[in-house]
Amino acid sequence: MSVALTSSTIPNATQQELRVMVVDDSVVIRGMISRWVASEPDMVVAASLRTGLDAVNQIERIDPDVAVLDIEMPELDGISALPLLLAKKRNLIIIMASTLTRRNAEISFKALSLGASDYIPKPESTREPAAAETFRHDLIQKIRHLGAKVRRAAPAVSAPSLAPALDRAREPLSRAATAAVASPQLLRRAFSTQAPRALLVGSSTGGPQALMSLVAEIGAVIDRFPVLITQHMPPTFTTILAEHLARSSHRPAREAVDGEIVKAGNIYLAPGGRHMRVVRHGVDAVIALDDGPPVNFCKPAVDPLFSSAVDVWQGAILAVVLTGMGSDGMRGGKDIVAAGGSVIAQDEATSVVWGMPGAAANAGICAAVLPLNQIAPKLVRLFSGDRS
Repeated sequence: MSVALTSSTIPNATQQELRVMVVDDSVVIRGMISRWVASEPDMVVAASLRTGLDAVNQIERIDPDVAVLDIEMPELDGISALPLLLAKKRNLIIIMASTLTRRNAEISFKALSLGASDYIPKPESTREPAAAETFRHDLIQKIRHLGAKVRRAAPAVSAPSLAPALDRAREPLSRAATAAVASPQLLRRAFSTQAPRALLVGSSTGGPQALMSLVAEIGAVIDRFPVLITQHMPPTFTTILAEHLARSSHRPAREAVDGEIVKAGNIYLAPGGRHMRVVRHGVDAVIALDDGPPVNFCKPAVDPLFSSAVDVWQGAILAVVLTGMGSDGMRGGKDIVAAGGSVIAQDEATSVVWGMPGAAANAGICAAVLPLNQIAPKLVRLFSGDRS
């Protein structure tokens, strides 16, 4: 039997608290997530439900801000419930939760295309303290940051518009979003006078959709220069993402292999669970993967890639920081700029979460802060010789 907890049953619930609906057929997972959410001062458990059908039938009464939605459930699974939930509440933030299997990774990517805001992999065992704590940290951060976006948004702005379907990813953004730029007080640097020899990209929450949109429009850059990407994502998920990037770009894209030579015409993606760096080996740039500790709570992390690239290409680097939580990429971006390279950040209006790009923009290291659909044309011009 499903147990619903509403704000009326929880002491001190206020309008400022994020209302979280937990939907999972595992009583253990449901209870664990509900306890974590209830312990946060800015969140309240709006409901704890066993099936997607329960969620669809009760969403109007529960009125959650965020739903943590399991993929595999009886009666109505997560991927089937997703569009029905969004049809009833367009601005609902949905975080898909799944185990680390290829099938579930594929389903999670499909969920993003249908309007889910993000995904989170479940640990194989909640009895391992380290795995459970990582799951807790990541989930609470996702709920908080994605929920904050909804709080600030006008009623007309919906979660699906911030995580558009993959087959609509290249459609023009709204006039307001296209015109939006970062606050005028943010310091802008001039673009480097050096011709870039490599494109580096860092992303996290909302990154898969943004990356597929970006690579679809920069074929001319990929053909002439190597593209290296770090997306915060676990193993298996990066394998699927590489396949999607290859289809979107119509260019070779794969998880990077330790020791391989970096060549133009290829997209190299940091594999889940390992940091990707580049090192100089004779006249060649070579991929170096390592199993070191997380950086900025992430593995892979963007900073190791950005900082290591300076030793290979010095200032002949163009880096892009796309949507994501936290500040990963900012320190590495500082290293690139100090060496003479340039950094572009995605703007707040088109970012699912303006954490990483916002940190870079506010640090004063960016030569431009642009809406997503303006980044690709700018990259093509810069790699073609434009320095403005």
